[in-house]
Amino acid sequence: MNNDILIISAVISFVIAAVCGPLLIPVFRRLKFGQEIREIGPSWHQKKSGTPTMGGFIFIIPIVICTLLFVRTPLAVCLVLFALSFGLVGFVDDYIKIIKKRNLGLTERQKFLLQLLFSIVFVFVSLYWLRLIDTKIFIPFIKTEINLSYFYIPFALFVLLGTTNSVNLTDGVDGLASSVTLVVCIFFAIVSYAQAMYDIAIVNVISALALAGFLIFNWHPAKVFMGDTGSLFLGGLVCSNALLMKNPLILLVAGGVYVTETLSVIIQVFWFKKTGKRIFKMSPIHHHFEMCGWSEIRIVLTSSLVTAALCAIAYVATI
Repeated sequence: MNNDILIISAVISFVIAAVCGPLLIPVFRRLKFGQEIREIGPSWHQKKSGTPTMGGFIFIIPIVICTLLFVRTPLAVCLVLFALSFGLVGFVDDYIKIIKKRNLGLTERQKFLLQLLFSIVFVFVSLYWLRLIDTKIFIPFIKTEINLSYFYIPFALFVLLGTTNSVNLTDGVDGLASSVTLVVCIFFAIVSYAQAMYDIAIVNVISALALAGFLIFNWHPAKVFMGDTGSLFLGGLVCSNALLMKNPLILLVAGGVYVTETLSVIIQVFWFKKTGKRIFKMSPIHHHFEMCGWSEIRIVLTSSLVTAALCAIAYVATI
């Protein structure tokens, strides 16, 4: 692989994202694409009401453009198209929220069915049509493969749906989902490069730099939110990366922050139904830390550093 392409695509991706911010944010404001803050969240988040949403376009646009310019292999295109399909679900959800001026959007059933539909299409296209993957998955740490055979499809669907919604849950404070996913994309870029999957490496470098450009506007205090448009796109990007690299189990390590966010909600709901008491002051867990007095910047930096450490462990477990 020509390393110059890697560098050039990364720089262009960052520049496009950095330029898209000042161009799109005023448009979102004029169209009154403001986020309605849920009443059940932390009370101090109410001051963020009206902040433009759908900011996911700021990093989606450079990722799509740079992928088409620099890497048009079936693997890379399949990766980005699946992320776009989930981003489309998020866009519809955001659009309904904005038009109806309420923070509900699609019903959980509608969102689930759309995600399930796109996940089924992705699995069958990549598995049977393009044959980009097979039914084998890599087992980290012991570094061997197992063949899931007929169990692969339900397993893959679980990974796609579970991971995407975990990333969506992580998008709760300024810069959190974008920072954590930036680190995860760098991890995927390093691993795929080491495994000579250069097309995937380029897409992940492009994605990481697009997120860096987005963070200029999403860092606390955020000038724009990514919305479900962005968070579901990122979720699709992360899980399709893992499946196309035949290493979905590594998400349990590298995506430890995503996993923790989801588990905190599951544990909170289960324990409250069982005892009527709460384990966390608020879930997902980033809100618990907020209630404990942590600043949003501290939460983001800590989560990013934890993700970097987990990705280092995941690298050792893979390579």
